[in-house]
Amino acid sequence: MIDPKIEIAFQAALEAFSKYSSFDASSLTGDFGDVFALDEDFLDKVDALDAVFDNNPDVEALREVFFDLLMINFFSADVKKLEEDYLDTPEWEDIEEQTLDRGTELLNLLLYLNECEDEDIEPELEDYLKEFLLVDEDEFQDEYRIYEPVIANQILMESPVEEISSVAKSLPEDSELAELFYPMMCFFQNVDPSPDAKAVIAENALEKEFDMAVLEILINFQ
Repeated sequence: MIDPKIEIAFQAALEAFSKYSSFDASSLTGDFGDVFALDEDFLDKVDALDAVFDNNPDVEALREVFFDLLMINFFSADVKKLEEDYLDTPEWEDIEEQTLDRGTELLNLLLYLNECEDEDIEPELEDYLKEFLLVDEDEFQDEYRIYEPVIANQILMESPVEEISSVAKSLPEDSELAELFYPMMCFFQNVDPSPDAKAVIAENALEKEFDMAVLEILINFQ
């Protein structure tokens, strides 16, 4: 099964990637659609996803964010076919253990956007940090450490996109948010950008094809 919201999001990501790179990633829409729709267990779907990326190195940059989409799809669509407490079973714990090094912080952001939809609220950076990630709570210091560049730069919500780009370029390469910082901050600054606003975001992007693909996932996932 495939969640319609996720289908729209990954198609928009492939279109954006195609627009800003020399590779027509949209030609892989059917291949990825087949993976998401597979009636298999999660690890088999991960193998199928990796096979598409292994065969198409031009889109390698999207591998881990598409893993996040696959995980979200599992939570929203596939889990409905399994027993109610599946996510508390040893089987799922084993899957989590085997995929610990996969995915990105995009997963948390997509879970937050789902929550915003359920509660009918507009996504906001401060709400994401304090109410969803609980970065102010002592027991969530891992989240605080990961999101420190974001916490320290919340002022960027009131700044031009050029400033977001400038800060993104200054982040250390080993920062867990180095890749996602720019599209994530641009999204929170404007969750429904006009075509003109998107053009400005693209103009200042660090990695146009990746940044705009991630931005389109976020915009279309709402």
